[in-house]
Amino acid sequence: MAFEQKTGTAATLAIVTAIGGFVLIFTGNPGWGLLAELIAGLLGAIGLVMAASPRVSGGMLSLAAIVIAVFGLGISVLGLVGTVVF
Repeated sequence: MAFEQKTGTAATLAIVTAIGGFVLIFTGNPGWGLLAELIAGLLGAIGLVMAASPRVSGGMLSLAAIVIAVFGLGISVLGLVGTVVF
């Protein structure tokens, strides 16, 4: 009995939120970018756990979202420090 795999919603939302966080950071909103990257990391972790089910795919997508979110967190923190200092 073969089940058709479907990409997890959490994984898709995680990658969209991670990319949206980068857009927010580079448009001059590092605070909102930080929030978006935190949400992306959380959604990526949820998507990674859900991908353990044989019916749900998206483990690599969740992992990519987590990596992008970690880089985005670093850049947004640097952006916030730059905003405070300058």
